[in-house]
Amino acid sequence: MKRLLVAALLLAGSTLTASAQRYCIIDSKYILDRVPEYKTAQSQLDQTSKNWQTEIDNRMSEVDRMYKSYTAERAMLNEDMRKKREDEIVTKEKAAKELQKQRFGYEGDLFKQRQTLVKPIQDRVYTAVQKMASTRGFDLVLDKAGGVTLFYADPKLDRSDDVLKQLGVNK
Repeated sequence: MKRLLVAALLLAGSTLTASAQRYCIIDSKYILDRVPEYKTAQSQLDQTSKNWQTEIDNRMSEVDRMYKSYTAERAMLNEDMRKKREDEIVTKEKAAKELQKQRFGYEGDLFKQRQTLVKPIQDRVYTAVQKMASTRGFDLVLDKAGGVTLFYADPKLDRSDDVLKQLGVNK
C-alpha cells in the first residue's frame, strides 16, 4: 500500500510540468537510532518483553510437566482422577495462552507500553521533519527506512542529519 502511494505521488509529481517538485530523502531508522530517548525506550521495551516471555515460558513448562506426569500415571488413575487432572492441565494451558495474548496480542500490554514510550518520540521526529521540509521548501519527503524501495538515492538528497539538528541531537 505504501509503495503504491509513493509510486502514485511520484507519478503525479512527474506529470506536473509547470512547477518542479522539490523532494528529499530521510532515513527514519537512522534518525531514531540516534535519539537517546528512543534507545532507552526501546531497551526498556525489550527487557519488559523478555521478562514477560520468560513468565509465559515458565507457565508452559509447568503445563508440559503436568502433562508428562499425567501420562506416566494415567494407567493407575481412576476415571474421576483422570478427568480432574485433564481439566487442571487444560485450565493451566488456557491461562498461559490467555496471558500470552494479554501481553503480546493485538493492542496488548506490549503494544500499549510501546505507544506510551515510543509514540511521543516518533511524533517529535515527525514534527521535526515537517518543520525542516517547510523551512527548506520541500514538497515531498521520502523515508528510505519505511519499506519504500529505493534503488538509488543521491546522498546529497538525504536530509536525516538536518532532522537530527532540528531535534537537537548530535550525531
